[in-house]
Amino acid sequence: MSDRRAAELVAAHEQERPARQLSGKLRLGVWIVGGLLSVYSLVVVFRPVESLQHRMTFLAVALPLVFLCYRSGFRLGRRPAAEEGPPGAVGGAVAEAAGKPLAADTAGAPQAAGAGPEPRTAATAGRAPEPAAARRADRPTVADWALAALALAVCVYPLLDFQAFRDRGSGAALTDLDIAAGVLLTVLLLEAVRRTVGWSLVVICAVFLVYAYFGGYLPIDWTIGHRGFDLEQIVSQLYTGTEGFFGVPLQVAASYIILFTIYGAVLDLSGASKFFIDLSFAAFRRSRSAPGRTVTTAGFLLGTVSGSGVATTVSLGSVAWPVLRRAGYPKESAGGILAAGGIGAILSPPTLGAAAFIIAEYLKVGYLQVLLYATIPTILYYLGIFLAIEIDSRRFHTHAVQVDAPKVGRLLLRFGYHFSSLILIIVLMAMDRSAFQSVVIATAVAFLLSFLDPEHRMTPGRVGEALARGTLEVLPVTAVCAAAGIIVGVITQTGLGLNLSAIIVGVAQGNLLLTTLMAAIAVMVLGLAVPVTASFIIAAVIIGPALTTLGVTQAEAYMFIFYYAVLSEVSPPTALSAVAAAAITGGNTYKTMMMTWRYTLPAFLVPFAFVLTPNGQALLFQGPLVTVAVMALVSCVAVAALALATGGFTGWPERALAAVAAVLLLFLDTTPIVAGLAVLALAAAVHLIRRRRTSA
Repeated sequence: MSDRRAAELVAAHEQERPARQLSGKLRLGVWIVGGLLSVYSLVVVFRPVESLQHRMTFLAVALPLVFLCYRSGFRLGRRPAAEEGPPGAVGGAVAEAAGKPLAADTAGAPQAAGAGPEPRTAATAGRAPEPAAARRADRPTVADWALAALALAVCVYPLLDFQAFRDRGSGAALTDLDIAAGVLLTVLLLEAVRRTVGWSLVVICAVFLVYAYFGGYLPIDWTIGHRGFDLEQIVSQLYTGTEGFFGVPLQVAASYIILFTIYGAVLDLSGASKFFIDLSFAAFRRSRSAPGRTVTTAGFLLGTVSGSGVATTVSLGSVAWPVLRRAGYPKESAGGILAAGGIGAILSPPTLGAAAFIIAEYLKVGYLQVLLYATIPTILYYLGIFLAIEIDSRRFHTHAVQVDAPKVGRLLLRFGYHFSSLILIIVLMAMDRSAFQSVVIATAVAFLLSFLDPEHRMTPGRVGEALARGTLEVLPVTAVCAAAGIIVGVITQTGLGLNLSAIIVGVAQGNLLLTTLMAAIAVMVLGLAVPVTASFIIAAVIIGPALTTLGVTQAEAYMFIFYYAVLSEVSPPTALSAVAAAAITGGNTYKTMMMTWRYTLPAFLVPFAFVLTPNGQALLFQGPLVTVAVMALVSCVAVAALALATGGFTGWPERALAAVAAVLLLFLDTTPIVAGLAVLALAAAVHLIRRRRTSA
């Protein structure tokens, strides 16, 4: 698959919109500004700035870049986008500004003989040659420059006399200029969100703003009614403190996320992506289930350098689909494996997704604690995929494929150092280093170790590219996080969160199971319309209180919401990762979605276990170690039963019994566990009897 095709697939199926293909001096300028913001973010880790000032400064640079780097979508007097050249990421385009190519993330990956895709070259990652006229047509318009200038002005304005501005927000009356700047920033953020992720979140934010202003006109006996707030009060809530635009979500983008995107860029540019794919192919190259396991393992490893399920799916597909095809996998099954491996990239430690950082901030715990929460669910997720792949390899009679890959030992000896920075992050956080300092130190180590590979050493051009990508890749998240502050601010100001949670609990009549089912459906539906980060934030402040009211701990509630927010990317009817995988394999889209759902089924059911069951907290690594170990083992058996129930390799009686056994085991209590093991043993006995009769 060509690089242009890969970029088009990501642009078509990713929730984030494609960025402009900037060129010339403008590209260089954006590259420099983005790099400087990354440097500022790195310096702040060791020389902290007052929190609100830091968030305002970060947004003052990031928001103008959004208007320069992302198209408005309006083509007044301009040619259609199809004539302007293919969509692509600014991060992939700014390399030319420095005179240096991007590091290939899959270049040289092992391929099945005669069946591999076009190798992705560093210089062409995410872009294709364009005519000069097309490049000129993709330059920012006068309106874009004006919006960028306004964004800079309204974000810098509070910093000109910061203490006086804070005092006015803490109780004194706002000036007319304060109100005008706050209203203008609201409009600019909504436009930035529209450009980067589309209309859905804009509409949701607008509904909350209307509710804040006109909610006082609702009947007094309505649960969601409130006393009403005027324009000055709303602006004060959103603009002058840390309850609105400059709240926790933006803090996460300005501290955690940008540091991890810089780290991911350094790993990518130093050759780690190529090593991870090489290692995956080398580790599983002999057995008939090796191609499927290779894709899944590569997806897990690539998750350290990609925060997008769709992007990881496409990166995997460009290399792995020819191998899966030669192994005998049907198009839909191969697409399901690709999508499941891609989405696993943002469900897995040590980087997880942006929402995981927000969990750490909301719970006031270290990021290492969130990694512990995710450890057992991640193991169960990948166990389910591997077992399903083993079953499918027999059902589809797949076979081993000879791939051109170095031996595992040689790869580890030569390039195994790429794992060291990942391990170092965990070690440093275990030694009570902050997540910020840990990732910066790990980034420095990855930089130094790059000089062990002359082909991928971090030259000045690559360093500049990594810094630029660190900022440019976080721009859509920044817009979403700042705009999500509107929702959080309105909910806090009006008390809507508690009111809605009371409604949810009332509809469910206090039943935890029904409340949890409603929560799962609501989060998945919300995730179909808005990005994972936004859907988590909205659900956390609205649905989270409903769960905690019924006795669920905050950690369990937030992790439940996190998993279902992420799983919206593989949930019908949209299932973005599955649709992208189907586009690569040419398989039926609906069948690919259903195969993806089957591979990811444990991730849908396990969250119910740690919310509903008496020992469910053990799956989040909470409680005595013996209990944690036993419940993890029982859950592994339940996942195995699920794989048997959905695999289609055995007859329907065994599958029905295995499904019952899985449900009983996931109750994680003594009596259901014993009953589940008995039913599973019965399923095995039935299978053996039927098999002997068939053989006879």
